[in-house]
Amino acid sequence: MAKPHVKVAVIGAGMSGLVAARELRREGHRVVVFESSNDVGGTWLYDPRVETDPLGSDPDREVVHASIYQSLRTNLPRQLMGFSDYPFLEKGCGDPRTFPGHQEVLRFFRRFAEDFGLIELIRFKHKVVRVEHAIDGRRDEWAVEWRTCNGEEAAGVDVFEAVVVCNGKHTQPKIAEFPGRSTWPGEQLHSRNYRVPEPYKDKIVVIIGKGISAIEIAKDILPFAREVHQASRETNAHVLKLRKLDGVFPHTMIARGEEDGRLVFQDGSSVYADVIIHCTGYSYHFPFLKTKGLVSVDNNCVGPLYKHVFPPSLAPRLSFIDIPFLTVHAYHSELQSKWVAKVLSGELVLPSEEEMMSSVQEHYQRIEELGWPKRHTHKLEMEKFEYEKWLVGQLGLPPFEQWREKMGFAVFKFLQSSDQNWRDTWDVEKWMQEEGFGKQSH
Repeated sequence: MAKPHVKVAVIGAGMSGLVAARELRREGHRVVVFESSNDVGGTWLYDPRVETDPLGSDPDREVVHASIYQSLRTNLPRQLMGFSDYPFLEKGCGDPRTFPGHQEVLRFFRRFAEDFGLIELIRFKHKVVRVEHAIDGRRDEWAVEWRTCNGEEAAGVDVFEAVVVCNGKHTQPKIAEFPGRSTWPGEQLHSRNYRVPEPYKDKIVVIIGKGISAIEIAKDILPFAREVHQASRETNAHVLKLRKLDGVFPHTMIARGEEDGRLVFQDGSSVYADVIIHCTGYSYHFPFLKTKGLVSVDNNCVGPLYKHVFPPSLAPRLSFIDIPFLTVHAYHSELQSKWVAKVLSGELVLPSEEEMMSSVQEHYQRIEELGWPKRHTHKLEMEKFEYEKWLVGQLGLPPFEQWREKMGFAVFKFLQSSDQNWRDTWDVEKWMQEEGFGKQSH
């Protein structure tokens, strides 16, 4: 019996959208990819422009697709940045470092798109503004409304049998709120609109956040700024000590901002600052998705989603790729995409809607047992890789490669350490040999 070939819309031509398009087409589906920018790459597509609202809170702002800064490098070694059958090669590239800059990652995804003939599937400069059931209400048809962003002001609606959402996680900034924030007279921006350090020369900068972007931007600005301060909600003294950057003044969270420019911290200390940079993460954002409440975002929990992919009441015709965080995103997205493609073709079958909802509730219970807040619903226990192993089992693939697991865990430990230069000092090939894995192609 022939497999059904489904007409599928993929929203986004970043890393997850590209691998989804490849896997869907491999399974025989008819694929159209909608991409609002003029290139592939998604998060990795650098743009020196910034948004008209630097905090990103104005819904009417002119949105700039990019969310990365000029000096950004990967936090994963290139061995973990490629796909199972398409490694991130270092030979003949412009940046051979194990942890390359964003330009090299973009070149990799461009090559991937070209080598697998994906460019012909992509409608560039097409922004999706609405996704919902087609007018006749059929479960297996979705209306995708789009408009062009190339100055021609064209628009239209196409009907698909399935939609795969791959629009990324870095479009809707989260802002740290504190008394007096809106009236504080200095400059404020979200890290999404940070590009280069030179504009902060001789300024006193306060960075809010304790994550990777906060640390990297602080290091970037430090040689230029008069002073760099870092405010964090972290109360664990050991963690604060581990993550302290030389030359950066650590603080508790901002208690209030005053109209004379002073920022008062929760421990009572204060500083007169020129700039606040909110390195406070992002919210999942699907403004185009109209499901009458069947899928919603509540405190950064997208739900309900079976195994972070399928909404039980709309499965398998609506799915999401690369929602989880703290994972090896390329391989993770590849596995999810293979799963979606094979479910749509009928080669794999999902549990019943009731069974999927029960699984979702069990996951929510697990999050509570771990003591995680709701916003960490899609956080994976990276050191275990249980989710990826489950996907491998569903797909009938060879067992999850141990070197991926151990390398991912090693990266996780480095990210929690006080070593600020680990990406340049860690000899990954030597580590592979010592761990008994031999040289991996990359």
